[in-house]
Amino acid sequence: MPLRFTLRQLEYFVAVGEAGSIAKAAEQVNVSPPSISASIAQLETEFGVQLFVRKHSHGLSLTAGGRIFLKEAARLLNDADALHDVAGDFAEKVRGPLAVGCLLTFAQIVLPALRMRFERAYPDVRVRQFERNQGQLLEMLQRGEIDLALTYDLELSQDMTFEPLMLVPAYVMLPAGHRFAAKASITTEELADEPMVLLDLP
Repeated sequence: MPLRFTLRQLEYFVAVGEAGSIAKAAEQVNVSPPSISASIAQLETEFGVQLFVRKHSHGLSLTAGGRIFLKEAARLLNDADALHDVAGDFAEKVRGPLAVGCLLTFAQIVLPALRMRFERAYPDVRVRQFERNQGQLLEMLQRGEIDLALTYDLELSQDMTFEPLMLVPAYVMLPAGHRFAAKASITTEELADEPMVLLDLP
């Protein structure tokens, strides 16, 4: 059910309830008395309850229902202020949960130092770590199960953003007597016909 009242209306009501007068409340919240009267009338119509007893010479007094409504309205306004403060903290400070996925092949090499530096810089962030293969990490990203993944730029979909952190060259391990062992570098074409063992991870 949609709410049909505003925090501003509650603020005006609380001001009148505490001041006992629309004129005094209008001075406190810096609005015109007719605006406050209209807001209170709207609240009474919305909730189907009389909040005040109007006394022409003595201002307003709360009804029994109005006193209960005043207590709850004041609490709601305090909660709204607290929510505003929390939102401000989030805007000014990095905090909350962060789910990080990392490729199995270099999780134990790269992630510990990165995580240590990150948690030192952002102590209010709660990091959860997932070590998976490339295919699993991409699926977890697409399902929203992790916030980011440390992986290679392989098989990425167009809706993913890749930010390079480092360049990692490929290496070939050869026996000492191999004909390529003395070479400083080697091309994939030269290795095409060589028998080899590959890491089989998607």
